[in-house]
Amino acid sequence: MRRFAGACRFVYNEALALQQARYERGEKKLGYAGLCERLTEWRNSAETPWLRDAPTHPLQQALKDLERAYKNFFAQRAGFPKFKKRGQRDSFRYPDPKQFKLDQVNGRVFFPKLGWMRLRQSRAVLGALCNATVSLRAGKWYVSIQTEREVEPPMPQATSAIGIDVGIARFATFSDGSYLAPLNSFKRHEARLRHAQRALCRKVKFSHNWRKAKARIHRIHARIGNARADYLHKATSAISKNHAMVCIEDLQVKNLCKSAAGTAGNPGRNVRAKAGLNKSILDQGWFEFRRQLGYKLQWTGGVLIAVPPQHTSQRCPLCGCVSAENRVRQARFCCMGCLYEDNADVVGAKNVLARGHRVAACGEAVSRCVSSAASRKQEPTEATVRETTYV
Repeated sequence: MRRFAGACRFVYNEALALQQARYERGEKKLGYAGLCERLTEWRNSAETPWLRDAPTHPLQQALKDLERAYKNFFAQRAGFPKFKKRGQRDSFRYPDPKQFKLDQVNGRVFFPKLGWMRLRQSRAVLGALCNATVSLRAGKWYVSIQTEREVEPPMPQATSAIGIDVGIARFATFSDGSYLAPLNSFKRHEARLRHAQRALCRKVKFSHNWRKAKARIHRIHARIGNARADYLHKATSAISKNHAMVCIEDLQVKNLCKSAAGTAGNPGRNVRAKAGLNKSILDQGWFEFRRQLGYKLQWTGGVLIAVPPQHTSQRCPLCGCVSAENRVRQARFCCMGCLYEDNADVVGAKNVLARGHRVAACGEAVSRCVSSAASRKQEPTEATVRETTYV
């Protein structure tokens, strides 16, 4: 499988170098058919006989990926295609369901030139098979199978609405007063990761011990990401099943995590404190939390509304007074007008819910609103769903 992934990476890089060379000579870019002809030459060449050991369809899929990358670049949806590096996102794809077999009863999968292999399924694979992608991550191989099936339009089972205020001391505070404690996955493994990175610095680069130390760092990062993903999936699944409308702040996480270092001529202030804050924000996974809520609420027939975050923690939910002095401390809110007191995060969640109700009922202006209600105005009897199952 490493050889197959390396062959696909080689074909992708060779095709990209060929396209760049043709552009420098003023020649027209080759299409997918022209690249496939070059692939046949590379497979029959005496310099690269090992390409014949890899299956043909994953190599052709690598050329399709390059063609798609160019289309995204010309459509200004992505940057210019880059060369792939060894050890980074090694994978290969079988684009046709006739090229692989899945035996869910016995827990095994068949691939050409690999045969039957045992696997551990994360969940049942439903629908007709479309394609399979085999990828390497932290020394372990994963296969993600994309399927297609017909489902009926979802109808929400829950009838409640809730507002969510995300933070650091509390990961998610709800408008009913409950909250989710933060996992802090990176912080838990930070000491181990620091020791592993220091050990890597003392190794001779590209030596056997250096590779083992680097693999250890990859395993720690994989453990951090797996723990965070598991926590977010469980939280978003529970929220989407128990609520029909979820209101959340439209936070620009990328802007919130900008560095405060400044420039040499105009250095920033409190740089170390801002760096720690940025690390804590990224450790929570706010954007992934919102992304998972979006598609899971669509599965359950619910609605996700993103509202502007301005003054949500400074506005009184009773009298509507907006003042920076209302927030006495980081976790305490006391209105200067009516003396209403409560937790600052709970007040923010209540304001988010009230603003979400105004958006849904009155069409109040909102920067970005993610809602599935508009799509249900013309609900079809059936819908085609294409999903990917990771096993």
